[in-house]
Amino acid sequence: MTVDQPPAPQAGPAPGTADDAMPRQVKLVLGLLLVASFVVILNETIMSVALPSLMAELDVTAATAQWLTTAFMLTMAVVIPATGLILQRFSTRQVFIAAMSLFTAGTLLAALAPGFGVLVAARVVQAGGTAVMLPLLTTTVLNFVPAARRGRTMGLITIVIAVAPAVGPTFSGFILSALGWRWMFLVVLPIAVLSLVLGSVLVKNMTTPRAVRFDLASIALSAAAFGGLIYGLSSIGEATQGHTPVPPALPIAVGAASFVAFVLRQLRLQRNDAALLDLRTFRSRPFVLGVIVLLVSMGALFGTLILLPMYLQGVLRLSTLETGLVLLPGGLTMGLIAPFIGRLFDKVGPRPLVIPGTFVITAALGMMTLLGTETPVGMIVGIHVFLSVGLGLVMTPLMTSALGSLDASLYSHGSAIVSTLQQLAGAAGTALFITLMSTGTAAGLAEGLDPVAAQADGIHTAFLVGAALALVPAGLSFLVRRPAMTSGPAPAAMH
Repeated sequence: MTVDQPPAPQAGPAPGTADDAMPRQVKLVLGLLLVASFVVILNETIMSVALPSLMAELDVTAATAQWLTTAFMLTMAVVIPATGLILQRFSTRQVFIAAMSLFTAGTLLAALAPGFGVLVAARVVQAGGTAVMLPLLTTTVLNFVPAARRGRTMGLITIVIAVAPAVGPTFSGFILSALGWRWMFLVVLPIAVLSLVLGSVLVKNMTTPRAVRFDLASIALSAAAFGGLIYGLSSIGEATQGHTPVPPALPIAVGAASFVAFVLRQLRLQRNDAALLDLRTFRSRPFVLGVIVLLVSMGALFGTLILLPMYLQGVLRLSTLETGLVLLPGGLTMGLIAPFIGRLFDKVGPRPLVIPGTFVITAALGMMTLLGTETPVGMIVGIHVFLSVGLGLVMTPLMTSALGSLDASLYSHGSAIVSTLQQLAGAAGTALFITLMSTGTAAGLAEGLDPVAAQADGIHTAFLVGAALALVPAGLSFLVRRPAMTSGPAPAAMH
């Protein structure tokens, strides 16, 4: 197939001009995409609290039950790298309908699943739709929101990214305390159906698809690379407890080798604009710097999200519902401040926000090293809220400035790269924190500590190393600058 040349990027309008206003159709599409993205990301995090109930009802072991989250994550890792190409090849309407149809079908199948195998298959179908939704939302913002309004709009995306994972455990905790596990999907199903119906009626074709080539070798290498790396990193925690059937080093080695081959192939294909992921995005210094700081921060976030529930339940002996309620204020805080941070970004740029944000993250992780066997719950809530403020100051400015610094023709590739690397950062952060906790716990037991004190000691070690690592983005934050933002092409005729 021939590859059409993308339109040249256009400079964004000056703030306060008439061009600043967004067309009603763009606002409508963004609203639907935000709601749909919230629902699919919420679904990504509801399963962790539900695993004990599912193990008992479906009569499976912990190692088997983990496939409900592992299969979902692996599907995301395989599909997300292809979204850059998908978003060029198909229109906004086509991609939205396909993604929500997959998610809705998977949710219905999960609610009706007669056994564990079908439930895993349903999670894979759900993940296929989830993987496309966030890159679609980000790319739509970059293409159709004026550069002067991008910060506040990306702030809304941060609400979705921050609040949905925070609400997920609380949501599933409430449902499981009164109803069966199937209701986690039955409650989400009507919202998914409504989003699909409204999108089918109201979302019009806003983009002009380009005839781009699907390179099967790139797709296969991408699946092996990102799937192998994320599976291997995610299984490190299970390996420390003897629960993994495959040594983590094997999938990590396969993933690393495939990743090298994938990169080399993309470098060759992008000469003809035929790459699955166009790596010319990394020629932009603001993009590279923003991605590095963002990924280290995201690794810290995911590591904290996996350790805090373990601490609250294993050391302080809180219930799953109480654990969800403790974590809820932090996620809500990040969501509440995101629009204000977005507006500040539009006025002052990323640097005045990112510098204090990275130091707040470092300080919060340092404060988490003080958590012990008798720490008051109120103190934990306060530290988590403090961490969430730091993450809020970092996420919106970095995502907006990093992606906005790219040429308009690279927006979809940049969104896909950031989403893919976020998955890797999450897996790496989780693996690092779990490994440090397990090692520290084993050392504590060897010294004669009781299991609760030993686990608290291991968590202390993990947060101490996390705080040290957080100094890296804190130092790099002084290099962040406001890039020359570009606006995407005007929307195609809507039909």
